[in-house]
Amino acid sequence: MTILSDIGVPAGSAREDGVRRRALFALFLISTFNYIDRTILSILQIPIKIDLGLSDGQLGALTGLSFALFYATLSLPVARLADRMSRRLLVAVSLAIWSAMTGLSGLAAGFATLVFFRIGVAIGESGSVPASVSLIADYYPPDRRATAMSTWGLALPVGLMLGYSAIGWLAGALGWRWSFAVVGAVGLALAPIAMALIKEPPRGWFEQGKTQTPSLSIAASLTFLWREKAFRYVVLGVMLHGFAQYAMMTWNAPFFTRNHGLSLPQVALLMAIQSGAGGAVGMFLGGYLADRLAVRDQRWRVWMMALTIGATVPVALAQYLTASTGLSIAMASAAALLMIAYYGPVLSVTQSLVPSHMRAFSNAVLLLIFNLFGLGLGPWCTGMVSDLLIRHFGAGNDGLRYALSLSLAASAAGSLVLFRAARLYRVAMARSAQSSSPMQGPA
Repeated sequence: MTILSDIGVPAGSAREDGVRRRALFALFLISTFNYIDRTILSILQIPIKIDLGLSDGQLGALTGLSFALFYATLSLPVARLADRMSRRLLVAVSLAIWSAMTGLSGLAAGFATLVFFRIGVAIGESGSVPASVSLIADYYPPDRRATAMSTWGLALPVGLMLGYSAIGWLAGALGWRWSFAVVGAVGLALAPIAMALIKEPPRGWFEQGKTQTPSLSIAASLTFLWREKAFRYVVLGVMLHGFAQYAMMTWNAPFFTRNHGLSLPQVALLMAIQSGAGGAVGMFLGGYLADRLAVRDQRWRVWMMALTIGATVPVALAQYLTASTGLSIAMASAAALLMIAYYGPVLSVTQSLVPSHMRAFSNAVLLLIFNLFGLGLGPWCTGMVSDLLIRHFGAGNDGLRYALSLSLAASAAGSLVLFRAARLYRVAMARSAQSSSPMQGPA
């Protein structure tokens, strides 16, 4: 008997891996469109700013705060649904909602209406990631999860690559409003395809030997997660890094336009190559190396995050502070690889610290904290600091350069926190191995 025998796949049949691969591929496609939708505002900031007369602070709020507030807070109640209802249905419905709101964003007449449509996108996207992570955790055993999560996570660099390149071309050919409409229509067409490719696996197959406690209330679940020190420190570390990561992802395109004179098509191509090639290599290697090295010492799943996040800081500083366009591009490419390598390991680590019936919820908590602080505050605060520097110190285009440099202090702090989390993770895993019930939380 195998994990997929309960959903019509014969035990030990050749179809088993095929079902897994098709489901992972479908979740990868859906997540790719998730990140394409987020890329739109980043690459179209300049034409939207000119057309609607927006400031850097307003652009930062659009790309970060207004989206993150709804995306992150709604992820908790939606994740509770994912722990109880069909996750494949939730993923497909989420995709349809955010794609429709993306398409409607092209109708925006000003800052307020664009905020309204971006909130709609956030509402739709809030249901996708927790349900997807929960599905993957039930498709793959613990020793393959970081690699599977990293493979799924490749949607981030691929989505950014496709978003930057396709939207840069669409904006030049059709304008920014029709760019929104085209991307939204493609996402809507993908929703029924996703339903056909994804099967619903039984929950907690790989934890069958452990006693499963019925789902807890939101308050009790939050208490359990808070008492798990390893979970708390890991989330804190990536939360701090998320501030700088989202600041970089949001403002890198305007940075190269303002500070190095690149045109919109040039910036779109550059961001596509960096986010696609560099991000994909970093995403995959981060998970793959974490799984391989963890065979010797399981702390490598956390050390991998700490080391790559820490290395991002000096590399990104060189990107922003050098006057050489060539060197800045080279450093930006290296930073794109390093800053995302934590993705697979953090999903694997946090999923390993909770019982199966709390996986979607624990991922939603991770997203809530990461996105409120990282996505919500990173782009917005960086934009506000840029405005402040320009207004009070006459920094001109250098205002954005220095604002981005300052944001990297958060990644440095996050790296230090994760080194502490590694020891706590080893203790938590040792305790879990000795316990017959994953709900025996730490005292």
